[in-house]
Amino acid sequence: MTLLRRWLIMFVLAFSGGIIFLLPFLREVYYRPMADALQLSNTELSVLMSTFGFTSMLAYFPGGWLADRLSPRKLISVSLLTTGIGGLYFATFPSYAVSIAIHAFWGVSITLLFWGAMIRVTRNWAPPEEQGRAFGILEALRGVGEVGPHAALLAVFAWLGSTEQALSVVINQLSIAIIVLGVVSWFVIEDVKRDAGRAQKRVGLDDIVTVLKMPVIWLISVVVMAAYCAYWGSFYFTPYATDVFMTSAAIAGVISVGRQTLKFFAAVIAGFVADHFGISVSVAVLFVVLIASFLGFAVLPGDPSMFMLMLVNVAIAGIAIFALRGIYFALLEEGGVPLAVTGTAGGIVSAVGFTPDVFMPLLGGVLLDAYPGVEGYRYFYLAVAGICTAGLVAALTIRARYARPPSTDGIQS
Repeated sequence: MTLLRRWLIMFVLAFSGGIIFLLPFLREVYYRPMADALQLSNTELSVLMSTFGFTSMLAYFPGGWLADRLSPRKLISVSLLTTGIGGLYFATFPSYAVSIAIHAFWGVSITLLFWGAMIRVTRNWAPPEEQGRAFGILEALRGVGEVGPHAALLAVFAWLGSTEQALSVVINQLSIAIIVLGVVSWFVIEDVKRDAGRAQKRVGLDDIVTVLKMPVIWLISVVVMAAYCAYWGSFYFTPYATDVFMTSAAIAGVISVGRQTLKFFAAVIAGFVADHFGISVSVAVLFVVLIASFLGFAVLPGDPSMFMLMLVNVAIAGIAIFALRGIYFALLEEGGVPLAVTGTAGGIVSAVGFTPDVFMPLLGGVLLDAYPGVEGYRYFYLAVAGICTAGLVAALTIRARYARPPSTDGIQS
């Protein structure tokens, strides 16, 4: 494979991995406009995301198993095509029940088909000693796949008057872009070649059971879950700006998109730093930063005069979150998880690690409805800081007990 071809694969994979999640996570930028267009309360809007999270949780493990057995190229292409088609229908702003069904469908089309295949292709993209930078580059370019479309579509949304019709146009354009990437992926992404020394046989039931018995898998799952709770905490920066600091929906959207621009630099730098100092050490340091940052949000007064301080804290939290997301799957290599079961291990870790998709939107929605204004956000961010503490403990445990030179020989318990 030529160098150009190798980087083209990474670019298409990462860009697809960024843009495909924009549909189920539209509320991150268009929280209030989306609630108004669908005529939903905070809790009802949160149920949509919890539905996506629940179906995703059920699909992560079988999706990882599929990634170890089937063509990643086919899985990724079909995922993009079907997800985009679902988006075209969602742009009509259907009923609440249909909206729930669409989010459940996205949980399957994205998680079952796309996620495990993306992790599998990425881990094979780089040698063992460069796993940190490989996943860092993936996350960074995924950021490009999010920020680029977000910025362009937010401009369209504002230009069209920030109306319900403008949001429909945004969703339609996003869905078409995802469908186009599905076609491009079919021709660009190459299927994983099974290395004679690493993965001669397909993953069977015995291998799955062995992976389930690895303590490091569950510790990595806690790390990912805590980091993902922090990521969910960052979703509320947009309504936090509008509800507490009284900014407009457009300005709040700019804050969200601006935060996303940090992903490229944070993830790439974190990947190289983690390869040098160790993945688990880097993860632990980032959790310390996040604990301090979310405690800061919890005690920050709801005063517009504190707006700039809030922006600085948003940047600090954003850098730490995206750095974590860029390296936490590299813990599979540091923890000695064999390459042959990458999809299966990634599926197990994701099934546990991304459960915040189920409970975090409900936690946020219920707290904000029960405690309007500053008080609701204070309780929410205190909860996020507490969860990050659990992630810190898990990372330190991995460092103390399981971090070791990469192992690519057979299955090890």
